[in-house]
Amino acid sequence: MAMEQQQPLPTFLALTGVVTLLLLALINHLVVSSRRRSPSPPPLRRRLPPSPPGGLPVIGHLHLLRPPAHRTFHDLASRLGAPLMLIRLGSTRCVVASSADVAGELIRHHDAAISGRPVTAVPRLFSYGSAGFAFTPYGARWRFLRRLCVSEVLCPRTVELLRPVRRAAMAPLLNAVLAASERGETVNLTRELIRFSIASIVRMVATDAPASVAGEAAEAVVKAVTELLGAFNVEDYVPLCRGLDLQGLRRKAAGVHRRFDALLEQMIRHKEEAREGGCGAIVEHEQVQDDKKQTPAATRKRSKDLLDILMEKAEDDAAEVKLTRENIKAFITDVVTAGSDSSAATVEWMLAELINHPEAMDKVREEIDTVVGDDRIVGEADLPRLPYLQATFKETLRLHPGAPVAHRVSSSTSEMAVGEFTVPPETAVFINVWAIGRDPAYWEDPLAFSPERFMPGGAAAGVEPRGGQNFQFMPFGGGRRGCPGVGLAQQSVPAVVAALVQCFDWVVVDGDGGETGLVDMDESEVAPASAPSHCSSEPVPGGRLGRVGRMPTGLPVPNFSPFRRSGCMDFAGRAGLRSYALIETTP
Repeated sequence: MAMEQQQPLPTFLALTGVVTLLLLALINHLVVSSRRRSPSPPPLRRRLPPSPPGGLPVIGHLHLLRPPAHRTFHDLASRLGAPLMLIRLGSTRCVVASSADVAGELIRHHDAAISGRPVTAVPRLFSYGSAGFAFTPYGARWRFLRRLCVSEVLCPRTVELLRPVRRAAMAPLLNAVLAASERGETVNLTRELIRFSIASIVRMVATDAPASVAGEAAEAVVKAVTELLGAFNVEDYVPLCRGLDLQGLRRKAAGVHRRFDALLEQMIRHKEEAREGGCGAIVEHEQVQDDKKQTPAATRKRSKDLLDILMEKAEDDAAEVKLTRENIKAFITDVVTAGSDSSAATVEWMLAELINHPEAMDKVREEIDTVVGDDRIVGEADLPRLPYLQATFKETLRLHPGAPVAHRVSSSTSEMAVGEFTVPPETAVFINVWAIGRDPAYWEDPLAFSPERFMPGGAAAGVEPRGGQNFQFMPFGGGRRGCPGVGLAQQSVPAVVAALVQCFDWVVVDGDGGETGLVDMDESEVAPASAPSHCSSEPVPGGRLGRVGRMPTGLPVPNFSPFRRSGCMDFAGRAGLRSYALIETTP
């Protein structure tokens, strides 16, 4: 789960010339006035991190950013030859950390100082005035909300108790793929995975939610909220544009927020009525036996969903912090938006890497067949006995982290010493997690997909994806602002991929039906986020598809997934234990 996304820079640069002249005159006046007031020289300080050339007045280095931004950051840092660089995004001063050593120093020694999150107009709206844990300023309230999230809402026990909910949500995904395979039609795997992720998380929040809250209408609203939270808004970086709503994001966000708030109200009211009637959430717990030949047993057991936990806290008068209705809504928003898109994208990356590396695919499938057999579908309970699958998950996160760039804001009013450099106060901090995961200083053959490195005896054996332990591998961020849903992701994502590998064979074909062998993993030349999703429904495989996808172009960087570039999934049935899945790409 991750909480980072973006959109294209608007065409406001035509105003730059006139505004630049005015600003230069103002800056010159301020500098001269300052020198007159302070005749003595400033105290000697250590040097600032280097900056890439080409910065402009008003917009700074914004014009140098090309999608995806984590690659641009990496390229700029490589040219400078510095693990820490200073850039300006409009009026916002930022540093970008591109090495594990620098990231580790920032988190170890300055974590409290950089534990702020940027709260601009759109996030403030959807977080109900920073009422959730994602955008609440660092302090006593944030610590309470974070503790509530880690120790109760997303703790291992809750994740375990809600496993049957995720298992049930997987059935429509597999059925959609199977049905398309049997009919010889195409299915958009990206769409199905996002639908699965949203349905799974919504059902975890409220297992008894009405169908209108977990249906297609809710899916569309959640997708809209996620995109708006990650959209690049020029007024967040260029104060001259503040309040003008040049991109129409405020207006669009207001409409989406009304729809989303109505869904949340419906969910909460339904839960309130159920609790008043003495009915809590009923979750049917599935217990998979170790013996693969036994039929899974199931028992019915009453347990709490995430909304039950939050509402109980709101009713607790002795709680350290009294939760309001806005806190509950913001909490739900954080959980749903953070987990749905990033989980779906990671599933796509992992499956694509396995398709492109048949030897790894064979090892995963052989491991599943050995441990699980062919009389039931693999599940989360099997994961401890599937070490190669777990290693594949880690290797996917290393190459394709859910949040390629971790975004923090320094609330410190004093400078920070980071290595040989000085970071000015109130500076935004970007940690390029994507670049660190591919750094040859920490990873042998870093661009190669090799799950073996995480297996016993491998160079990265025992390395876990939790920032604070291994700074060279922190796909979920690190420190106080690290993603609290890491435990949930480690259960849900490998289980979905395992089921797709167990149940289907995969072959990549081009638009003419010829086998290409590989999924296109290039992150460039992807359609923008506003491009409509399209899926061919021709009765035979090989129908030509346009290239579709979602494109990261703002800050922080959202997820990019290969199937959103390559197109839809084209399935054709065949005899045998597995259905035959064809992935269609366009030349």
